[in-house]
Amino acid sequence: MRVVVVGASGNVGTAVLRALAREPVVTSIVGVARRVPRADGSSTVGFPHDAAEWVRVDLTDTADAVVRGLDEALAGADAVVHLAWASPATRSAEAQRRLNLGGTRAVVDAVLRQHVRHLVLGSTSGVYSPGPADGSAVDESWPRRGVLTSTYSVQKAAVERMLDDVERDHPRLVVTRMRPALMFQREAGAELSRYFLGRLGTLALRLAAKRAPTGTLLPVLPFPEGLRLQVLHADDAADAYRAVIVGRHPGAFNLAPTGWLDGAGLARLLAGGRTFAVSPDLVRRGLAVASAARLVPIDVGWFDMARADVVMDASRARELLHWRPTRNPGDVLRETVEGVLEGASASTPPLAG
Repeated sequence: MRVVVVGASGNVGTAVLRALAREPVVTSIVGVARRVPRADGSSTVGFPHDAAEWVRVDLTDTADAVVRGLDEALAGADAVVHLAWASPATRSAEAQRRLNLGGTRAVVDAVLRQHVRHLVLGSTSGVYSPGPADGSAVDESWPRRGVLTSTYSVQKAAVERMLDDVERDHPRLVVTRMRPALMFQREAGAELSRYFLGRLGTLALRLAAKRAPTGTLLPVLPFPEGLRLQVLHADDAADAYRAVIVGRHPGAFNLAPTGWLDGAGLARLLAGGRTFAVSPDLVRRGLAVASAARLVPIDVGWFDMARADVVMDASRARELLHWRPTRNPGDVLRETVEGVLEGASASTPPLAG
């Protein structure tokens, strides 16, 4: 089986390559990225990036260049995994639209031109409308209108609507949408720091960590009141990708642990139980000011997605894919914070520190 991964050099792409490289059914892997690792011997590239053939494609390039690059990469493919997306720090709405919507359309068109039988989209929990008032978990049938103040969320929902049309018009194409919770790993520490915290946020976190008591990462954890998080290790999410590719499973799959982490749970993991609740409205106002002043890379839409309180039920993935996370969410989060503090990275340009 020949599998092409578009956006293969980032956090999730690296994990998907690891999973595919260890799968005997997958005999050939092609990695597509704008910034590719040099696997031609001119520099050292380790596992799993050395397991793939690499094709450089910038999905925001001219139409002819994108068509040529994608046709080269997708020729003879049995499945295509599409993960490419604008970074959280991308401020230009036009740049986001060109990559997220235009880039996805280009990949879909190439899949159809090359008669690929299976398209797997890296979607997100952010595609969902705000969660139910009673706080219960949602399955894959929950409305997919996104969070309207988040460009990321709105564009993910738009891409899924695009795939609704593709499925209707091309019934022979198997389309799978993966909707994971937050995905982390130690090697993404430098990337997460750069895209979400920025220099000042990372510096503040590291200074705070120096004052933490022995055995803890932080002296205290301020946390927005009522916020709940679901966290996955990127390798666990990647194993679900591997399963849908090998089994050619159609449809949507929530990927999440059972339950969630709240402020008290996070404080036990990171700060020896020391925490204090912060008003979500105050956090949002502070983030809006910091974002407008370019003190942090992200905008308030990311916080609004967290406040939408979407807790996912991953029963479908457990039943059809025989999938379940192997890493404890608390361990994943602690590992990731350690990675941010250490500036941990991997051998591809997006993950490099």
